[in-house]
Amino acid sequence: MKILLVGANGTLGQSVRAALRERGHDVLSASRKDSDIAVDITDPRSIQAMYERAGRVDAVACAAGSVPWRQLSELSHQDMLDGMVGKALSQVELVRQGSPLVSESASFTLITGVLARDPIFTGTVASLANGAVESFVRAAAIELPHRQRINAVSPTVFTESLAEYGDAFIGFEPEPVRKSAQAYVRSIEGHQTGRIFEI
Repeated sequence: MKILLVGANGTLGQSVRAALRERGHDVLSASRKDSDIAVDITDPRSIQAMYERAGRVDAVACAAGSVPWRQLSELSHQDMLDGMVGKALSQVELVRQGSPLVSESASFTLITGVLARDPIFTGTVASLANGAVESFVRAAAIELPHRQRINAVSPTVFTESLAEYGDAFIGFEPEPVRKSAQAYVRSIEGHQTGRIFEI
């Protein structure tokens, strides 16, 4: 398959790219820099340009998204907007624009996270955005054209990221990033749709 991987340079994206290439897929990477295609997923025009460059693909996988990390009392309206655009609306736009352009049996795999179901301090915007993505996946699954599929991967904190994020995820059981990468493989190569693969 020809797969467009958005957010290919992060911890998760690198692992997903390796897992897909091991399976023999042709992976086209897209991110802000150092990728086959430059894209800013918060900008719909940039997403449009990405699809024009990528051509027809058999799957779109996203491992990108950003949110502000602040206490609720410190969050501004702009923070909330930035988080929703950075993690939720950007991925919705990938699907909205991509569906008419990808192959008729293509799949979309989005990224959410454990905070949709198990919030942490300063993670309000992340929980909000993750929950929105998961609701969108379930809804879009019944409205996408026949044979197109959509799922999301919802990982906990990665073992590889404990040095950076471990203090925020006290008591959470970390998982190696490769487990989440395998969930992307399952979503792309499998037949399920509307699923949230919790890691």
